[in-house]
Amino acid sequence: MGLVSNIGSLPTALSAASAETSAAGFARAGIALEGVTVTYRGTVALQALDLSVAPGEILALIGPSGSGKTTALRAVAGFVKPTAGRIRLGGADVTDLAPYRRHIGMVVQHYALFEHMRVQDNVAFGLRARGAKPLAIAGRVAECLELVGMAEYANRFPRELSGGQQQRVAIARALAVRPRVLLLDEPLSALDASLRSSMVDEIIRLHHELPDLTVLYVTHDQSEALTLADRIGVMNQSRLVSVGPAREIYHRPPCLFTAEFLGSANLLPVTHACSDEPTGTAVVKFRGHYLRATAPRGTVRSGDRATLCIRPHDLRVGEGAETDNKVRGSLKRSQWVGSAFRLFVDVNGLEIRADAPRHDCGTIPESGGAVTLHFAADDTTLIPEVHSANGD
Repeated sequence: MGLVSNIGSLPTALSAASAETSAAGFARAGIALEGVTVTYRGTVALQALDLSVAPGEILALIGPSGSGKTTALRAVAGFVKPTAGRIRLGGADVTDLAPYRRHIGMVVQHYALFEHMRVQDNVAFGLRARGAKPLAIAGRVAECLELVGMAEYANRFPRELSGGQQQRVAIARALAVRPRVLLLDEPLSALDASLRSSMVDEIIRLHHELPDLTVLYVTHDQSEALTLADRIGVMNQSRLVSVGPAREIYHRPPCLFTAEFLGSANLLPVTHACSDEPTGTAVVKFRGHYLRATAPRGTVRSGDRATLCIRPHDLRVGEGAETDNKVRGSLKRSQWVGSAFRLFVDVNGLEIRADAPRHDCGTIPESGGAVTLHFAADDTTLIPEVHSANGD
């Protein structure tokens, strides 16, 4: 039975979960990390992290391997003890509290199922540890396995399941204890593309049915983060470098690292010429072109070097209608990416990538041919970091 086929059973199971959670007296719980530092044998894995997740919010942490995002999640779970700082759940200080007393559900990348236990016993493990009655355990286990499409595998051992099936059992086990806070560490990494998409839909549906559930989601998959999260935190070198609403942090990255890491972006070295404060725009100079860009108020001054961020899908190919900006160059090569052609255009020695819809393929010139790119100021962001390249 697939995940999507279980949508009809979801409201009943989750309504029962909501009622029991309320009866148990568990209030809505947010997450707060206050100056949390974690070190391993003198190596700093997490540096002075200040981060809050509101009750009922989904916050995704992304970043390169070793950036500290999983360490942050494990600190919230209680599996690593901070060297400094405090961790609060629902306002209560849990820094020194054992993991099983935090009322947290967690799903890790490598399943962590008990190989000697059948599926139903794996899902029941947390409930038994909390002293739930056998009848209540049996009912809840059946609900959770049905929820993730694993009811017919209840009597199998983990070794008899595929990787994707094992991950679904792990998710069922985390949900069985009806946690206030759900921690997900690369939970869909073992799934194929189709099943991953279905599971993302299921997590979204789950959160709609349980709006008080707070979720901290660690992932390398940026599309998962953008699809699921209310806010995204970007980490690098053990520090949180930026955090904000998912759409805002994608369209208006606040720093150069976030612009480079989150999605594909053209990062153009420019020199600031002047600002129009009432409209929130600036005029910048880019290799002989004057361009209008969206600029954070008061962050750049005349003569400052900065970086202009624009996504390839926001660039239009051809003369087109009147727009804020036009740059001209020559086509180096094109690449078919399914829904569009990715064009690589040389503009005075700098490569710019632009996505041309497939129905425009007749307008794409041969390699070496002239290309005009046009775009709106609203589709750009001026990042006030100094860039080493020459922007004139």
